[in-house]
Amino acid sequence: MKKVITTTSEKFLAAYLNNASPTGFESKGQQMWLDYIKPYIDSYFIDNYGSVVGVINPDAPYKVVIEAHADEISWFVHYITKDGFIYLRRNGGSDHMIAPSKRVNIHTDKGIVKAIFGWPAIHMRAQKEETPSMKNIFLDCGCDSKEAVEKLGVHVGCVVTFEDEFMILNKNKYVGRALDNRVGGFMIAEVARLLKEEKTSLPFGLYIVNSVQEEVGLRGAEMIAKRIKPDVAIITDVCHDTHTPMVDKIENGDLKSGDGPVLTYGPAVQNNLLKQLITTAQENKIPFQRAAVSRATGTDTDAFAYSNEGVASALISLPLRYMHTTVETVQKEDVENTIRLILAAVKSIEAGQDFRYFK
Repeated sequence: MKKVITTTSEKFLAAYLNNASPTGFESKGQQMWLDYIKPYIDSYFIDNYGSVVGVINPDAPYKVVIEAHADEISWFVHYITKDGFIYLRRNGGSDHMIAPSKRVNIHTDKGIVKAIFGWPAIHMRAQKEETPSMKNIFLDCGCDSKEAVEKLGVHVGCVVTFEDEFMILNKNKYVGRALDNRVGGFMIAEVARLLKEEKTSLPFGLYIVNSVQEEVGLRGAEMIAKRIKPDVAIITDVCHDTHTPMVDKIENGDLKSGDGPVLTYGPAVQNNLLKQLITTAQENKIPFQRAAVSRATGTDTDAFAYSNEGVASALISLPLRYMHTTVETVQKEDVENTIRLILAAVKSIEAGQDFRYFK
């Protein structure tokens, strides 16, 4: 198969992932994303909380959405001790277990303040082995008093992100923090690029949506779905690669990086749209996997499906290893196949298509 990711687009992915876009503070990353897709869209708009929507054929009455979320997990400064140590609260599903010895950036009005997650030496823990928890992890920014910390511009409410950079592992895996789910934003942007380069004429309005605040409850998707009022929504997010140590396949399913995007069955997924995605994948010889959820998908799919009067929605997921760590990992081939599937799915939809089960 012809490669779909170019050297230029891969450079954008690296820059986009290296930029911090914590939940509620996504604006810089959203501006980067918008600047990248502008050549491939007809118009765009931004809502009050920072979700960005690029539109192709904005005057068309029938509306199709392809969507990802832009935010990443992070921390909030919660309490500064008199000795200058900083305790935190989660902003999204941040993992306290990986924090000790990590370097971080504290985002302040004066700029970035560097800090580290301190942790007692192993020699000092021999008699009482403690595991990291929200009660004992803390930041050290090199100050010996609360006043010195505050002089740097750090205050309660400052957001904190891990300091790690994108890399390519063994030439075929993308690694970094925030692949969940800025890799989704990258993939839908690539769909817009390919539609433009192929000079594809769509019979409907296509809304390329990069939503905010998914990590704290699908908030950005809820807002933007009500504004757009789409007829169809195809959501992309990440899911768990279950082929690594310490993962129970009975509980989490059998999904593997390199075996293609994942199509999900569940109440929020519209079955006729799902069948169309499966047929599209088979006709285009795109490998795919299947997953099932019992109630909600836990992704922006739920927000779109249950918005307005109900939107025909489906989920295309990318298998990812080590979710909510600084070394989230995806297979490049899976990224390309997910882009291919979203692109082919968009092309398969007809203007005015009725997805109802019966009439």
